Amino acid sequence: IFGHVASDWITATRLPLASLGLKTSQSRSRGAIISQYYNKTMKLRRDRQSRPAVRDFSRSARPSIRCHGMEADTPDSWDMEETKRERLVNNLQNLSVGDRERMIRGMPLSLKEKELCLLSLAEKKGIGPGLCSGCCYQLPAGVVSALRHSWYSCLSFLHSLHLWQMPLKRVSSRFGTGVLSYFLFLKTLFLFNIFLVLITGVFLVIPQALHPPTPPANWSSFSGLELLTGAGYFSDSLMYYGYYSNYTLHRNGSSSSRLDLSYNMPLAYFFTIGMAFFITCMILVYSMSKSFGQSFMIDKSHSILAIKAFSSWDFKVIKESSVKLMSENICTQLKELLAEVNQNNVSSTALQKCGRLMVHGLAWTICTAGTAGCAMSIYLFSDYIRAGTGAQGRLQKEASLLALPVLVSLINLLLPGLFNLASWFENYHSPSVRTYVSISRNLLSKVSVLCVLCYHWLGRICWESYVGQELYRFLIIDFIFTLLDTLCGELLWRFFSDKVLKKRRRPGFDIAKNVLDLIYGQTLAWLGVLFTPLLPAMQILKLLLLFYIKMSSVMMNCQAPRRPYRVTQMTTIFISLLCFPSFIGAAVCVTYTMWSTKPSVSCGPFRGLNKMIQAGKIWMKQLEEENPNLSVLARAYAYLVENPLFLFMGAGIFLIVIYFHSEVVDGERKIINILQEQIENEGEDKKFLITELQSVHEQKRISRKRVAHQVSL
Repeated sequence: IFGHVASDWITATRLPLASLGLKTSQSRSRGAIISQYYNKTMKLRRDRQSRPAVRDFSRSARPSIRCHGMEADTPDSWDMEETKRERLVNNLQNLSVGDRERMIRGMPLSLKEKELCLLSLAEKKGIGPGLCSGCCYQLPAGVVSALRHSWYSCLSFLHSLHLWQMPLKRVSSRFGTGVLSYFLFLKTLFLFNIFLVLITGVFLVIPQALHPPTPPANWSSFSGLELLTGAGYFSDSLMYYGYYSNYTLHRNGSSSSRLDLSYNMPLAYFFTIGMAFFITCMILVYSMSKSFGQSFMIDKSHSILAIKAFSSWDFKVIKESSVKLMSENICTQLKELLAEVNQNNVSSTALQKCGRLMVHGLAWTICTAGTAGCAMSIYLFSDYIRAGTGAQGRLQKEASLLALPVLVSLINLLLPGLFNLASWFENYHSPSVRTYVSISRNLLSKVSVLCVLCYHWLGRICWESYVGQELYRFLIIDFIFTLLDTLCGELLWRFFSDKVLKKRRRPGFDIAKNVLDLIYGQTLAWLGVLFTPLLPAMQILKLLLLFYIKMSSVMMNCQAPRRPYRVTQMTTIFISLLCFPSFIGAAVCVTYTMWSTKPSVSCGPFRGLNKMIQAGKIWMKQLEEENPNLSVLARAYAYLVENPLFLFMGAGIFLIVIYFHSEVVDGERKIINILQEQIENEGEDKKFLITELQSVHEQKRISRKRVAHQVSL
């Protein structure tokens, strides 16, 4: 049957090839070869099937096992095989190398016969029998195997170079996708900050380091406290905005020679910050749209459960530790999927629903009041700090700068405890819903704190460097309090539970609090790029240490969730929160500062200008004066950069793209749901038909048994 189908297919494909004006001689030779060998194969199969079985012969007439295979190795059979192989080689000679390999690969021949055909082809073309024609030649089998092993080893080595691959697998196998999403999000932030460090380092830090300005006369000496405060010795360094020059840097420091290489630092500062935010926005929008597509496309646990149960094992894994890790990972994922499948929707009465709504309303009122009270306390304390306290020494004054960051970090540490208490009081049935509610409350507190701080940072002398120092302090103190929380909240609790309570109760990993802490730190880094170009480097160091500290603490001190749950959309929510309000808020603040706020007159690359954006306008004016042909470029700059309408149009285009992409994803999800319903309906139909067939078969069997019983009587 297969030979006839192949012949019909060959005949049917000749006419389209001829109508397209293609050369069909090659197709005819292929068709002839395929049909010839399929017919021979089917003939051999029919001959074998027509032979009588051994059991049909008497015992004396059966062939002896001793001579089995001896008749097939006669000279006549050898000549016949050689003739067939010679004919095949002659037919394959007219084809190209790629077509020849595809033809041999698709033929119903054994690997040994295919290898002999390739060797015969190589000998006919004058190539030695040990060489092969993958592209031109054929290597010996040992060399090919060695090359393949080397290639696979190289691929495995490159795969192992992925950042934090094995630690992430261990976390996923023990704690599931919820805790894994935190570390994946941390990895994403780490890559974002590497990009910021590269772009600011190449275009801002390195040029200014090669052309340092004249140091001030009262330059402070290093005391060690600067590592916490960011002031003192660091005030007049590459760390902050006030150190950068407001003139064009020349190679030899002379501005008279036009042949020297020059670097306009104010212009470079303006465009570097602008391009960094623009490219980051593009990457965030792409990541968010991709994450939306991955998390909302297929969200059915039943189908994923079948795939995970029957086709999730990787048979290439042979190392014992890797096999154990993969089995634990699959086991954890199956638990999460089964928990989602078996999740029961608790039906409640109207009175119970009203009671739950009142409990939720009370919990949200308490959380909102706590957030408002903390924001008000930060505002009042910042006013008190701004007023100052009498005459102080330099060290005392620098140490007092840590008071506000300590208060904010303490609030960020204690306030999530109130939110967790409210969530426990609400008693959510779904752990994922509880996580999302906790994320919303922590987000509200972080946004309130940042709004109060942004208001506090305005109205200073050389306020850009002051804001940069404040952001540095907040970043460092937040990291210190995160370490204290990890030490006191997880490590000491484990010791207390093991030694005092004599129980194996360990704390769970608070995903919402830890993720919002990451978003809070990244918002500080984005806000500080304008005022502290090296702040993303500090964020990289913080994230690097935080990953290993949190990873060790989770593996040693925390326990897996008691009720496994699958977080299909957790990564999408994290990226969305990172985009809005974190990045959008930071971008709005930086854009407002560059477009509308007057720079300091005593420091920074924009001193003497009314607005930072005027650096580009002055440069365009100079270009237009030197070359009138560039007036079109100057007008384009005025319309695209100086006009705020362009920014609103760009933001609108991004929002439209996100909206249309979400609509497309939503439509595809609906189509997938419809197709899944059709598959389920077809499965039910098949079950019904099988049941009917079984009942009919049972009735026939009973009727036959009844008839046989009557006949026997």
